[in-house]
Amino acid sequence: MRHLKLVSAAALAAGMALAACATPAENSAAGGQGSFTVTGSDRVKLTATPLETFDAPWAMTFLPDGRALVTEKAGTFWLLNADGTKAGEITGGPEVQPWGQGGLGDVILHPDFAKTGEIYLSYSAREPQNMEASNAVVELAKLSLTETGGALSERKIIWEQTPKHTGSGHYGHRMVVSPDRHLFITSGDRQLFTPAQDMNSNMGKIVRLNLDGSVPADNPFADQGGVAAQVWTLGHRNPLGIDFDNSGRLWAQEMGPAHGDELNLIIRGENYGYPEVSNGDHYDGRKIPNHDTRPEFAAPAAYWVPAISPAGLVIYYGGMFPDWNGNAFIGGLSSQALIRVKIDEESARASEGGRYSWNKRIREVEEGPDGAIYVLEDGDNGRLIRLTPASN
Repeated sequence: MRHLKLVSAAALAAGMALAACATPAENSAAGGQGSFTVTGSDRVKLTATPLETFDAPWAMTFLPDGRALVTEKAGTFWLLNADGTKAGEITGGPEVQPWGQGGLGDVILHPDFAKTGEIYLSYSAREPQNMEASNAVVELAKLSLTETGGALSERKIIWEQTPKHTGSGHYGHRMVVSPDRHLFITSGDRQLFTPAQDMNSNMGKIVRLNLDGSVPADNPFADQGGVAAQVWTLGHRNPLGIDFDNSGRLWAQEMGPAHGDELNLIIRGENYGYPEVSNGDHYDGRKIPNHDTRPEFAAPAAYWVPAISPAGLVIYYGGMFPDWNGNAFIGGLSSQALIRVKIDEESARASEGGRYSWNKRIREVEEGPDGAIYVLEDGDNGRLIRLTPASN
């Protein structure tokens, strides 16, 4: 097994002591609609420009023509103009019922989108005969666009979290397509702990599928059959961000229990240990052994104590911030910050490099076609913010 060196919590805490702050521009305030300056813990200044406002936005992705798609938790699906403003709604999507952490989730493009118009859409679904039971679902659908919106058609469910469970947490359902054209889906443990180690469930796992939802024959547990055949890695809690770097390495972050949030280098067939190990503890105060006590489990590349509550993840190569190419950016919820993580190109060791805060929970982060960094604030009136280098 391949194991990565832990980043010490003390070192991370020391970096956090340099609290990032937002400085309003002369003619605007951070809470308003004008641009404002954000000074990071690394003293780098960013210009933050609000572009649009949403109701509990959850995910976004850019289209080849520079426009973008944004999902809202309650089910509204938006097409944005290239300037970040709303062009109109996309109709024909799933009817979701927002419930706890559930609702409309991630959206990504099929790698042949330019030809087929296909996208992947994830959401939480409730059992009609038992509204308390729910699971995460991924659909493949065709998207037809106009200047003022669009419509989904030919929708097909290609993956489901199994089994369905009561409760409304830890769906995960973030997605990414690999360079070799496989679909990876994060699947949370649904706050049930044990499914993360149970190969009769695909919860608490990262799964790998063919683009049509079928199971690749070369998956590490394919010979076990059933849902185990879908599994790429196991022992995850609530992975809420996933991306590939330019070397083809897969990264995912996950929300720990009480502290111990993680950024992991995802290696085929590895077990990341939850709930047997964590660098955090249970919310009721019960201790969980640290990763270094169980070397058979893959350790995180970086972890956070205190928690950052990670959300979206992107590995940046946009060029507008050349010194940050290859860095990971993680949206922070409880930390109310965008977290930059330095990743060593050769060793894949990771450590926090900077924290950029304007006192808003960050749900999503994406690299724009212009090289800027785009983030979605969490919750009601969550804004789409474009981050660029400050002029001075």
